Amino acid sequence: MNILDNQYNLHIGKQQAKLKVWRYAGLMLTYKCSAACAFCYYCCDPQQEGLMPADVALSAWEGLVRLAGKDARVHLTGGEPFLVFDRLAEITKQAHKAGLTGLEYVETNASWANQAPDIREKLNFLAGHGMEKLKISCDPFHQEFIEIQKVILLKTIAEEILGPERVMVRWQRYLQNPVNFQGLNHSEKQDVYRQALRDDPCRLTGRAAFCLADLLPQRPWTEFLRNPCSQAILGAKGVHIDPYGNVFSGQCSGLVVGNLATQKLDMMWRDFNPLACPPWKQLLTEGPAGLMDEALAQGYTRRPGYASKCHLCTDLRRFFFDKSLFWPIISPKECYHI
Repeated sequence: MNILDNQYNLHIGKQQAKLKVWRYAGLMLTYKCSAACAFCYYCCDPQQEGLMPADVALSAWEGLVRLAGKDARVHLTGGEPFLVFDRLAEITKQAHKAGLTGLEYVETNASWANQAPDIREKLNFLAGHGMEKLKISCDPFHQEFIEIQKVILLKTIAEEILGPERVMVRWQRYLQNPVNFQGLNHSEKQDVYRQALRDDPCRLTGRAAFCLADLLPQRPWTEFLRNPCSQAILGAKGVHIDPYGNVFSGQCSGLVVGNLATQKLDMMWRDFNPLACPPWKQLLTEGPAGLMDEALAQGYTRRPGYASKCHLCTDLRRFFFDKSLFWPIISPKECYHI
């Protein structure tokens, strides 16, 4: 599509920033995960559910190709997608059969990597059906739940099958120097989290906003006045799509552009105009502080401080979700569950 096919881009001034064409899609096959990481943007954990139908995944993939052409890139994630390997295999097999390219990587935390024959069988299948890379999550937050031996075993076998250049470990230094959580009390865990946040700052959305924000320096909400989210919204290079077809702009979990049950992905980009409805309008022009008056009018209790603009946004959105306000844009419940 041409950039002026979008309704927002069509009606703004020539010199104003345009909504970028989405070029990637992260397909979240499930919210269920073998871990419950404190920094999870989507509040995934073992109690969560959801399973993306294969036809929804294929529809999203085809829509992205219509939108971005040869630049379209897809990754399959969760939750933990290997917990639903049958669906992961079905999607990759159907996409491969349909000639859909651009499966950039499959993301995993390695919790399933117990037996070498099983690992080889799964990776050979995925490699034979278009997977370019395997991305393994490895950081202190995951290491609270996932044994490092599983990560090492998966990485070793993946490099044998795919080659080292097609195996990504995020982050390699934690593979070499893992954090041992065994025997740590609550205060000691908090110290580990603080150090991890200093080393690799994370976006304070989802569970990260609820569980980590208080470990960071706090600022009054007035410091976020006139701090619009125009770059995050207009500059997002793609979307994430949850198991129920909810489409999130960029990394903004719990902020729904639309749902694939009612509109194809390319048509959704075409029609997306953040100036047309709240809370997108306030976020685009003012940032989350622009929602404060509405929140206070509905009974919101302002916190003494917020660790970041994303923390402020997530805290406000959780309040609105609990009040059933701005639905279905502020949804689903999985993104606001601790």
